[in-house]
Amino acid sequence: MTALPGETPGTGGTDTPQEAVSPPDGAGAQEPPADTGPAGDGDAVAASPGAEAEAGDAAGDGAEAAGSASAEDGSAAREPSADAEDAAGTRAADASPDAGLSEAQAELAAQRELRERIEQRKAAKTGPIAAGAGLSGTAADLLAAVRAVESGERAGAAFYAPPAAAQAPRRPAPSAAQPPRPPAPEAAPAPQAASPEALDAVRAVLAEGGAPEALARPAVGTLGEQAAGLLRADPWQLLAVPGVRPEQADGFARALLGADCGPDDRRRTAALVGWVLERAALQGHTALDAEAVRAALAGRAVSDPEAAVRDAVEEGVALLFQEGEEEGPEEAGADAAEAEEGGLAPDAGTPREPVRVLLGLDRYALAEESLADGLARLVNTCEKAADWAEAAAGAPSPSAAELIRTSAAAGLVAHTGGEAARGEPAALIAAARGLGLRAFGAAHSEDGRRRLAAATGDPDTAVTLAGLLSGAQGPGRDEDGALALDLLVVLDAPQLDVESAAVLVEALADGARLVLSGDPGVLGSAGAGRVFADVLAARTCPQVVSRTPDPGPIGELVSGIGIGELNQVDAPGKEVVIVPVRNAGEAVHRTVQLVADSVPRAFSIPSGETQVITVGHGGAAGTRVLNEALKQRLNPGPGRFGGFDPGDRVVHVPAPGRAVPGVVRSADAEGLHLDCGGVPVVVPQERVESSVRHGWALSAHQAAGMRWPAAVVVLPGDAAQGLSRPWVYTAFGRGERHLSVVHGVDQALPHAVAQIPAQERTTRLRPLLEALPTPDAAS
Repeated sequence: MTALPGETPGTGGTDTPQEAVSPPDGAGAQEPPADTGPAGDGDAVAASPGAEAEAGDAAGDGAEAAGSASAEDGSAAREPSADAEDAAGTRAADASPDAGLSEAQAELAAQRELRERIEQRKAAKTGPIAAGAGLSGTAADLLAAVRAVESGERAGAAFYAPPAAAQAPRRPAPSAAQPPRPPAPEAAPAPQAASPEALDAVRAVLAEGGAPEALARPAVGTLGEQAAGLLRADPWQLLAVPGVRPEQADGFARALLGADCGPDDRRRTAALVGWVLERAALQGHTALDAEAVRAALAGRAVSDPEAAVRDAVEEGVALLFQEGEEEGPEEAGADAAEAEEGGLAPDAGTPREPVRVLLGLDRYALAEESLADGLARLVNTCEKAADWAEAAAGAPSPSAAELIRTSAAAGLVAHTGGEAARGEPAALIAAARGLGLRAFGAAHSEDGRRRLAAATGDPDTAVTLAGLLSGAQGPGRDEDGALALDLLVVLDAPQLDVESAAVLVEALADGARLVLSGDPGVLGSAGAGRVFADVLAARTCPQVVSRTPDPGPIGELVSGIGIGELNQVDAPGKEVVIVPVRNAGEAVHRTVQLVADSVPRAFSIPSGETQVITVGHGGAAGTRVLNEALKQRLNPGPGRFGGFDPGDRVVHVPAPGRAVPGVVRSADAEGLHLDCGGVPVVVPQERVESSVRHGWALSAHQAAGMRWPAAVVVLPGDAAQGLSRPWVYTAFGRGERHLSVVHGVDQALPHAVAQIPAQERTTRLRPLLEALPTPDAAS
């Protein structure tokens, strides 16, 4: 396999681009160990400075290198390493053809009709469960079940392993004629500051149990004002605090309870089940195989994992789901008899998938159910007779015209393409506006919003997703509480996690059109779920694949990586260069030299417009070390504002999974004042340490969805186990005009591109979408 064009270190201590140098060929490279294990960098009980900001990468730092099939100590959710890269990326959806029977073949059509009658007969055996307010369909059923357990009305065991026949049939998607929708919920208010009394009470309990007092504030933030009482009654509640590990919670419990606690204490096993599922969510999973959870418990000295899982379900810590169908003898015999009546052989039906039992946290289960029902609502309430042919005729490209025509007749559309394809959603927004529709585009970052505004030529059409939902940007809400728009395009859709997607879809009115647009090759969302990949894989809506290639040497390079090839590209203007290094120390030195000297001198790109991207936060050449070195060179100072000085480049994490680049302007009694892409932000003093860190160097997850004039990707030798094709694809695509690769991983780079695809995430959204009626079936 050929490799990247490169550069040799310039003489005289400079890195001026020289002749191209090819790194070693990837043939024969040994595959890295499947289980890299934790690096141990983020395992301290007390949160370190910037810990929450780093955790904002979701699995943040976890898990592109770590597999998703087995957890720590044999469990399903391997420990996220603070030095490995980011959450497991989404896998591009398989392009398998539709498995439906052909309408043109009468015999097959008759068989399909018979199978539908069989399914209707089975579904009619039971009635729907009463749903809770605010949700619909199975989402409401799940909410009602959770409330029943919490209130003591029903035991959780009643929901533990229900037979297939006892489950309520899914509510059909609503038709176009709908009653007014209730107002959509407003954005969650900012967290309230902990009261001094609550903090003092928690500090006392922590001190009694030998835990650091620094955990008081995050404990109150997680458990609420009653945290002290909860921790005293159930010390393992400490596991809910970010950064706390089971062995640390065990020590805390022993100090408080003494001989009254043991490995099979139900409080401990329930907390462990929740902890395993939370750790899995950091890697993008919304559910886990029950057997994997049991294996994780066994690795934590639980003697009866089966009983522990059952207890956790009964207490409402986790919900249990079955994938696939399971029939008793009566149902199987009746189905066979009815099939024989219709001329079908007993085995001529669709093969049944084996039953798979999953465990999940209620918030992700409810989000996936609500999202599936919401997407079906959009599909089935859209006006299908719209004629946008004239608008499509004026589109700037054939792909843009296809997107316009498809969006005219569909309530939900999936659009895929690279950076150059971002102009197609912009053309759709402009065309819809020309037709008098309220059309908007939402990006995940301020940088994406600016680029979309430039493409549409109208700044009012571009918003950030957070600004749209909060009401700070965009059209606001109508009298029913829904977003006052007719068409919404969400860019960088792979970064959309399931909870954000559920809130967004719930806020869209009946009849609105939603277009999810993005590049399926990039890393997945920082939060749990793989919404875009599941929508693509379910094939429940039209899909438009862009035919617009990314231009230039960087575009050619990244396109090859997307199909597993690390090709040599012609870069006459040194658009792509590599800097070979022997060790991490040299990688840090060369990186600082490139950002401060070589790139500005060779390409007239200021240091402030060059972004460094590396595999993780820890290690000898991670973001922490690189940021310290870059600050000393580019903006030296004493760090008089909580470790920061005016002019420092930083990353602010206002909520888990959101990383917002900014620059420090000043500080006062109110807090740290930042400029985040032209938007002033004030971070309260008590939040600075946990939610702000330096940002000259970012992880690939933090950089996803944004671009800079130049990017320097740092790959020291210890980064090899954190590399995968989505990671390389994402990192290498962040530079618009120039890409430098500080290369010290030898054959691991071509091996990762060719052999290590995205890690799978366990989610339930795809089967939920596949089970929904299509528009044709509904009619």
